Amino acid sequence: MSLSPVMTRAAGLDALAAFLAGPGADYAAARNTDRGPGTVPTTSALSPYLRRRLLTEEEVARAAIRAFGERGAEKFVSEIFWRTYFKGHLETHPEAWTRYLAGRDAARARLAAEPGLRRTHARAIAGETGIDGFDAWAAQLVAEGWLHNHARMWFASIWIFTLRLPWELGADVFLRHLLDGDPASNTLSWRWVAGLHTRGKHYLARRDNIREFTQGRHDPAGLDEHAACLDEAMPPREGPLSPADPAPDGPVALLLHLDDLHPESLPLGGARVMRVAGLTASVDGASDRVRAADAAAMADALARAGEHFGCSVEPMGEGWAGDLPVVTAFAPVGPSAEALPVGCSRIRRVWDERAWPLSNRGYSRLRGAIPKVMAV
Repeated sequence: MSLSPVMTRAAGLDALAAFLAGPGADYAAARNTDRGPGTVPTTSALSPYLRRRLLTEEEVARAAIRAFGERGAEKFVSEIFWRTYFKGHLETHPEAWTRYLAGRDAARARLAAEPGLRRTHARAIAGETGIDGFDAWAAQLVAEGWLHNHARMWFASIWIFTLRLPWELGADVFLRHLLDGDPASNTLSWRWVAGLHTRGKHYLARRDNIREFTQGRHDPAGLDEHAACLDEAMPPREGPLSPADPAPDGPVALLLHLDDLHPESLPLGGARVMRVAGLTASVDGASDRVRAADAAAMADALARAGEHFGCSVEPMGEGWAGDLPVVTAFAPVGPSAEALPVGCSRIRRVWDERAWPLSNRGYSRLRGAIPKVMAV
């Protein structure tokens, strides 16, 4: 993956085309192998575009099926649906997000009070633990804002079970540095590795697995391969899916946010967009690289929206919408949703409307319904 991918829809479409014409055909067989920095990734590396919906999950899944057929694209499409599943699961379990934030803040307080924990944490984020592989991934995370998915799992497992660091601090490091850092995918993936998402089932990084799937590049000794999973007294409670709003008829002002930057495909019904503005709510403590990517993606989306709707692009500020009702894409749990002004009409895409109610339990329920979700 490029150290600085261009965060525009056009660049995302080019990356999708390159993946489908090249490594996509071997995705199912090669996806677990991490060849390391400076090589062609075995995954699509489309997640920075998907995270901001410069590309939508639906169009990427349909493009893969057109290229490889339903059977040939099955594994790749299933992985796309994991992103959708995590979004829907956090929507029905928002307490997982608020607990993460509280746990992160509590762990930060521990760093100030516990010198031993502080030293271990400092070595981990600096890539100075002496653990082969882990230190390289820590450096790559900061240098590139990117890690292969398998490396993310190994990193998280070593962080939790070998270094014995609070998982919330590791999730925070990822969210601040990853170009595709997403509140739902990141929070629930760390919980899954820890054994909290699927209670009693955790992911343990193993030396032989790392050696095999880094093609011998890393061979870490001293991993705790027998640690017990983490536990919590009560898992996050399930709640009802927040309702979306119908798009009002007539003139509206459209507010874009970082969780959905493809305004051209929003189901706006009879609404007529007269002006558009952007709300850029990056995650707390985001790196300069992530903030720059967010700003570039928003600028691209605003330019496309202005051209597509033939409307004015306004700076985000008080009174930007005038007397027009404000419409926005439904923002899932996270910084965008927290920053939206009161009174917006929040419109949900058909994809999410179909998939999120099936994401309240384990992934298998949604996976079995993929044909239904994708039905035209």
